[in-house]
Amino acid sequence: MALTLAEGAKLSNDVLLEGVIETVINDSPVLQRLPFIEIVGNGLTYNRENAAATAAYYAVGDTWSESTPTFTQVTAALKVLGGDADVDNYLARTRNNVQDLEAAVVTLKARAVQQQFDDTFVNGDTSTAANAFDGIDKLCVAGQTVSMGTNGATLTLAKLDELIDTVRGGKPDMLLVSRRTRRSLTALSRATGSGILEQNRDEFGHMVQFYNGIPVGVNDYIPDAKTVGTSGDCSTIYALQFGEGAMVGLTGPGGLTVERVGALETKDATRIRVKWYVATALFNTLKLAKLTGVRP
Repeated sequence: MALTLAEGAKLSNDVLLEGVIETVINDSPVLQRLPFIEIVGNGLTYNRENAAATAAYYAVGDTWSESTPTFTQVTAALKVLGGDADVDNYLARTRNNVQDLEAAVVTLKARAVQQQFDDTFVNGDTSTAANAFDGIDKLCVAGQTVSMGTNGATLTLAKLDELIDTVRGGKPDMLLVSRRTRRSLTALSRATGSGILEQNRDEFGHMVQFYNGIPVGVNDYIPDAKTVGTSGDCSTIYALQFGEGAMVGLTGPGGLTVERVGALETKDATRIRVKWYVATALFNTLKLAKLTGVRP
């Protein structure tokens, strides 16, 4: 069964871990909604469907032809993401009346883990960073790519609808955009005067925009300076479905963990380690699409 980080945190009695998970998901719309499958081992091997089976009409007495779907076997290996946070013992004992120093240091480290995950989720490429995992920009296949044009163009609602229709088996669970693109979408909504964007609070209390009922998430690591043709100011919009059979996260037993390494030998400090064995898996390429060449 796949659980989001928020749901998984409810099963923990570790107050420090709950605080770390709350920090991690607070600023990441992906981590708020991406379900994770806990796996035993160092990776998951699964079959990704390439082509569906076909059917046909036959006359009485015809010879029937056989058709089966084809698959590609894919292995997603868990990667090690995390960092150490050292709490100076002198400061912890003399300054804790002002602020819980340990909590502050661990919070900053948890936020760094979240930012690194968000970056890799979009831009990860194992051919250039072997210790990371492949992001959605690389996982999206050519047939699932919609283009704004040879040299890119300003976003239109028609192209956005085309992107949404490229995701099969239901509407996307999220449109992932840069902050600049979200401003463009808001401007489009004002210009048309049709109220195509709705706003509501999610379960975390954040105001979220919805386009055609699909939440619009912002990722700070979607670049706005990609080159498409002669234009060097292009961005990308991603449409994706979450869940088993679509896009999921993979995590090792226990999920995101917080370890107290303890006192250090070389300095008067205590070390806490935020650690996560994590990766992603795309079970069906039709559940992910992208719109390239989005100019301001």
